[in-house]
Amino acid sequence: MTVHSNPSHATTQDSELTANSDAPWDEFDPTAYFAHNYLHLRADDTEILRLTRDHFVRAELPGGLHGVDVGTGSNLYPALAILPWCRKITMVERATHNVAWLERELAHGYSTDWDQFWSVLAQRDCYRDVADPRAQLSAAAHVQQGSVFDLPRQEWDIGTMFFVACSISNVIDEFEQAVDSFLQALRPGAPFAMAYMENSKGYEVSSQEFPAVEVGVQDVRRCVEAAASDVQIHRIPSDSLRVGYTGMLVALGRARPTHT
Repeated sequence: MTVHSNPSHATTQDSELTANSDAPWDEFDPTAYFAHNYLHLRADDTEILRLTRDHFVRAELPGGLHGVDVGTGSNLYPALAILPWCRKITMVERATHNVAWLERELAHGYSTDWDQFWSVLAQRDCYRDVADPRAQLSAAAHVQQGSVFDLPRQEWDIGTMFFVACSISNVIDEFEQAVDSFLQALRPGAPFAMAYMENSKGYEVSSQEFPAVEVGVQDVRRCVEAAASDVQIHRIPSDSLRVGYTGMLVALGRARPTHT
């Protein structure tokens, strides 16, 4: 499986734009994507897990929450990061093959490949208190086919959206809309974590091209602070995943209402 950038693929700095609606999402190969990105735990994902874990622990949340992970794809660790506090987790995913992959993965308990990710989370007591994360995620998670652009307002108590807004289009307006839609879908005060590829130039999965938008710290900060409070932006050095990006970004904070 090959996942790499395509320098000739258009970005917002080029003349050709690829909107989210024009990308071939139903040709996305989740098995290949998982094998390249998550079969082995890398240092950059370890740092993202630590930052996200500690952010949610500091929030001192009650149990019984309804959480959301938007654009789950074949990545379970954002949902695992909110598991200790959730009686229900909605996984919103657009691509048909990704939906089927998630349903298979959750049907009888996720594969042991995710244990290495849970072990990072379980360095904190809130996660260690989950007796059987595999069974608990299967019981709590529900996969819902849908778009980030069509999320309901103020629906969820806690949320994650990893590598989505930057990787669904090369149109900067759609990046901004995706960030805003996610934050508006959270109830006021809800803690969240979002992750982005920094300055991504597009990527391939099983020889199929997909668009990305080139964003940096200031782009992320501007969008997130428009609808969130207590915002922290962390830049994580990373060059081991593929060519065509300059690092990873994590945005942490709490949602606040901005629109009526």
